[in-house]
Amino acid sequence: MGKKRKPTNRRHQPTLAFVALGCPKALVDAERMLADLGQAGFVLTDRADQADVIVVNTCGFLDVARQEALNEIRTVARYRRSGRCQRLIVTGCLVERDGERLRRTVPQIDSLVSVHNRDQIVSAALDGEPAYMRPAPATAETDAPRLRLTPRHYAYLRISEGCSQHCTFCTIPAIRGPIRSKPADTILREAHELIDDGAVELVLIGQETTSYGRDIGYEPGLAGLLRQLDSLDGLLWLRLMYAYPLTFTDEVIDAIAECPRVAKYVDLPVQHISDPILKAMGRRIGRDQTEKLLHRLRERVPGVSVRTTMLVGFPGESERSFEELLDFVKAFRFDALGAFAFSSEPGTPAADMPNPVPEPVKQERLDQLMLAQQQIAFDLARSRRGERFEVLVDEAGQAGRSVARHQGQAPEIDSVTLVEGANLRPGDRLEVTCVDAEQYDLIARLAGDTL
Repeated sequence: MGKKRKPTNRRHQPTLAFVALGCPKALVDAERMLADLGQAGFVLTDRADQADVIVVNTCGFLDVARQEALNEIRTVARYRRSGRCQRLIVTGCLVERDGERLRRTVPQIDSLVSVHNRDQIVSAALDGEPAYMRPAPATAETDAPRLRLTPRHYAYLRISEGCSQHCTFCTIPAIRGPIRSKPADTILREAHELIDDGAVELVLIGQETTSYGRDIGYEPGLAGLLRQLDSLDGLLWLRLMYAYPLTFTDEVIDAIAECPRVAKYVDLPVQHISDPILKAMGRRIGRDQTEKLLHRLRERVPGVSVRTTMLVGFPGESERSFEELLDFVKAFRFDALGAFAFSSEPGTPAADMPNPVPEPVKQERLDQLMLAQQQIAFDLARSRRGERFEVLVDEAGQAGRSVARHQGQAPEIDSVTLVEGANLRPGDRLEVTCVDAEQYDLIARLAGDTL
């Protein structure tokens, strides 16, 4: 490598450009690293061409995410060649997945920092070792302190890291390791810090949140954690994401129903409904159990919004299996649904399964599913005309409308409520009346003063 260089001379504070890609879990990693870099004296800039150090935090879950990350790395690599940049660092899931192949692909990369080595980001920025790699630690690490990239009024709160479910299509256990739950007192401490920093909505995340506590012998589990967090002063909404159907207990349903601050919202990736496909996916839950869980949620949590994710074109998915999935989606009428076409991920059992579905068929099925869900979502949005509910403003008004969300709309991934009115600010709580719908989004007017 030759002689190491400091990122800057002593005449100015070192500047840092940080590119954050991927899911909310990756975002929390980015916020944690940014806090360490800020404490080390780096000044954040949005001008990569003016940065002494550039960090790209990557996602490696699907091929499309890997390509996005590689494109971003190549884009900023030109500043390492000809600009002010003295250090280009790549972090995150793609590092864990591809390792040194990244450096061979983009030779301008100075350092690789794996997801399990984010605490070495300052060393990478200052000293520039070629790689910081270690296996997953035995216990979950704290995510405090953080330099938050979300708006001040909401924050992601990670309750666990890793996954032990081992679905046959998924690389997360190989990238992030087995599930490691944070102790409840650590989570509560982080929650207090986020609320003190202005967050009134906490979004609980993890690779699979409903297994929380099992690995550390925390007997109350996720239900107990929800009840503890529900008692925190200053909190408006507590939102549950990334729930796994097999480990979704009746106690968790009761906690959602009974806790006033827990949003009546569940993100529950079902992936499929055909028993043979679920078995091939390694989901360890069948159609009957899945349907019973979904119906219990709706029966015991009145008004609950259920978001799910589906995977089409899995190896062996017949036309009959797909039609079963399509009919199920039309019948259950999820409040929100995301879908993906199967991507063969090297190293996963599904990559070697027989009877692959041709790419054109996968895309056709994906289009059919999303068109069916689009009609459902449009109908559900129109059905809310005349309803009165509380919203939280995310963005100040443009063209007379501010972007807000009600309890059944998660940040960044769901539809929004567009509120007509002036002088609204991010973080405002409002009572509104829905007056119309524009495709997925609701149109609302103020029904009272700011709370």
